[in-house]
Amino acid sequence: MKYKDIITQIDKKVFKPIYFLMGEESYYIDRICDYISKNILNSEEKEFNQITLYGKEIDVATIVSEARQFPFGSKYRVVIIKEAQDIRSIDKLETYLDNPTPSTILVICYKYKKIDKRKSFGKSLSKKAVLFESKKLYENQIPLWIKSYVKKLGFSIDDKSSKILSDYLGTDLLKISNEISKLILNLNDGEQISPKIIEENIGISKDFNIFEFQNAIGAKNILKSNRIIKHFSENPKNHPFVLTLSSLFSYFQKIMIYHSLKDKSKENVAANLSINPFFVHSYQTAAKNYSMSKLFKIFTLLKEYDLKSKGVNNPSIKDNELLKELTFKILH
Repeated sequence: MKYKDIITQIDKKVFKPIYFLMGEESYYIDRICDYISKNILNSEEKEFNQITLYGKEIDVATIVSEARQFPFGSKYRVVIIKEAQDIRSIDKLETYLDNPTPSTILVICYKYKKIDKRKSFGKSLSKKAVLFESKKLYENQIPLWIKSYVKKLGFSIDDKSSKILSDYLGTDLLKISNEISKLILNLNDGEQISPKIIEENIGISKDFNIFEFQNAIGAKNILKSNRIIKHFSENPKNHPFVLTLSSLFSYFQKIMIYHSLKDKSKENVAANLSINPFFVHSYQTAAKNYSMSKLFKIFTLLKEYDLKSKGVNNPSIKDNELLKELTFKILH
């Protein structure tokens, strides 16, 4: 079942005896769990009929014991199990799936991993419980997610700003949502989030960020590239070398894909590179500056400097110097 479907059912007071929430992305697991926690029982009912347990402190027998208890002064009893991935032999819960207590709503939060649906316990969950899998979003899906999330909050964000946030914050949706919450505290209703607002409230420079660095390298703008490197070197905690390498690899990979496309129309390029059409022109420019043969050499350099950052054939050179060396070799 999808996230929206679960929320809609809860709003309609259609409750299921067991919700098994699993997957690599903890954000939606937390959202569903919190929604159930806040919207099934009122404050008075919660005092006697809602309990939260943690995986490291319990076993399956404890879960079943709590789930078998009947509500007091309420139609339902809510039992929430957090960090369920720490429970040993959780598949022993299968016997409870066969005969759950109708008045109990059991919510199991199984984060950062998933149950094998091909095995007996997984099959039982699929048939007898609400089984929700929260999948990690790919890097190229994050800018669109940011735009959608900001819109739901009653604000807007331009394409460049969503790209800046995604490049800086990565794919952690909880981290992204927290930073956006900080941003909108300083906005008027309906105001648009811009690079300037991001810089003023989060500290991500509108001029010195990984997005601008990629564009500078793509355009072979040596002066701008060196200015950004200087900023990165002065702010290493905000711009770790390993993340810069990862971003460069992804960037040049997209340029290589661009070269392989027969149809280089804006729409087709955007679809194949999983980017907003607004950014296609920067990849067109980069492709003119970096031939396929040059790209193969760059990937070799990226691998070499990744190893150097880990100490391989590099006893003493610091990350900021490695970035300078790597950038010089890419640009020249």
